[in-house]
Amino acid sequence: MSVWFQGDCDIDCSIQQVQRAFDDRGRLFAGIVRLMPGMTSVELVEQTGDGVTIRTNEGVMNRTNISKNIEDGRLVVEFDERYEARSRVRTTSHFLEEFTTRDGGVMYRLIMSDVAASGLLGFLYRRFGSSRTGKAFLTATKTYLEQQAVAERPTGLG
Repeated sequence: MSVWFQGDCDIDCSIQQVQRAFDDRGRLFAGIVRLMPGMTSVELVEQTGDGVTIRTNEGVMNRTNISKNIEDGRLVVEFDERYEARSRVRTTSHFLEEFTTRDGGVMYRLIMSDVAASGLLGFLYRRFGSSRTGKAFLTATKTYLEQQAVAERPTGLG
């Protein structure tokens, strides 16, 4: 496994909220991708037993072999991704996402590995895109889960 990006951040939500979000991974993944820079159009095309297909303004994303392992205070999700950005760049990668209870919130760790991309644009992406892409996924995931956590909180009215 060749690590391309590794990073982490704290998320202001509970591990139970993260687990609930992964119960509808199609909605979750589309919601996260929608928050990525440059995404003006994101549509969940298909959700299967262990896969999700998402169409964006840039291309088609297929996430397959999705596995989820829940332990006490910890959730680990792994999947393979193939992304075809129009016909210019095709990338493949493996994602490992780990969510762990920490200090009243959740610590999120992302590892992207085994990244392959074709052509000159693919070479440039592999060589120079890891920090920008990885940080964008961290930020989008944090934002999405925190927005969902706020939406779940009682308003205190009543």
